Amino acid sequence: MLKYFSSFSLVISCFMRLWVKSFLNAFCIAMMMRWKVLLPMILANSPRVMMGGQAVIEGVMMKSEDSIATAVRKQDGSVSLKKEAHVSLIKRKRWLNIPFLRGIIMMGEMLHLGIKTMQYSANESIDKEEEKLSGKEFALTILLSIGLVLVLFKLLPLFLASKVQPLVSDSNALFNFFDGFFKVGLFVLYLWLIGRMSDVKRLFGYHGAEHKAVHNFESDKPLSVENSQSFTTLHPRCGTTFLLFVLVLSAVVYMVIPLNVGFWAKYGLRILFLPFIAGISYELIRLGGRFYHKRSVRTLMAPGLALQRLTTREPLDEQVEVALAALNAVVTPEKKAVVD
Repeated sequence: MLKYFSSFSLVISCFMRLWVKSFLNAFCIAMMMRWKVLLPMILANSPRVMMGGQAVIEGVMMKSEDSIATAVRKQDGSVSLKKEAHVSLIKRKRWLNIPFLRGIIMMGEMLHLGIKTMQYSANESIDKEEEKLSGKEFALTILLSIGLVLVLFKLLPLFLASKVQPLVSDSNALFNFFDGFFKVGLFVLYLWLIGRMSDVKRLFGYHGAEHKAVHNFESDKPLSVENSQSFTTLHPRCGTTFLLFVLVLSAVVYMVIPLNVGFWAKYGLRILFLPFIAGISYELIRLGGRFYHKRSVRTLMAPGLALQRLTTREPLDEQVEVALAALNAVVTPEKKAVVD
């Protein structure tokens, strides 16, 4: 039973970060800026290509502007690599590349890509003798994972906040503060608990390897295990940081929901607002990535970076090799790594 729960938690942990890794820029609470300054920055394009990725089961997926690659360490020690061409819909249909809408589209794309890479990694990482997951079995696992996420981080916090509602009278702001407080608290507790499981520790090691490889790429140093290992496992564009930001932002957005509506209406509206919150978050994070060099931005990002200490581990060289294998498949030839 413990082994099953560990494997199930591993899939849930992967799923929770599927969509957030599409947002390829750093966390920043940019709402504190004036809108007349924000809008031109949002419309501006990034001056350089950004590399994104995510940890999967026994491997890493990397994504560039025109392709994705998933590298998985097999039971026999070899590395299985799968590369696919992929150009985002907002690149192919320029009229969709507008603020807020593009964030929702990218979230949907990364959910689709992430689920595919999760199934690939799950099947590639097991022995040939073991039965691989069928499409239906994997779909059921994903549905159960989504259900558990919605219960743990939407339904339960709302239920707890509703219990303290008599204490806050008719203050909608205070009610949503408690809702947000419970969400963040449960999220941190969940990460701490699953991080104690051996399978999840392994996943978090690949998460750290992914960050180190991306740091290496962005440093313009030759891509190698040695160079990658010299970097930190923390990264400003991490999905863990983004999730924390979404939890905080949702507490603000949910204040538009009247306090006197029914419990299930509150719950349903919270789910419906998720794409809207993701769209806002995408634009704010684009700004944060451009100004990460500023001390004020790094200060605002500190809680998210601290939270990454729960979701990353120092990787083994063999894990960094896998991350670099995926990265090599999507970068230009002159940036190829030398992996012994």
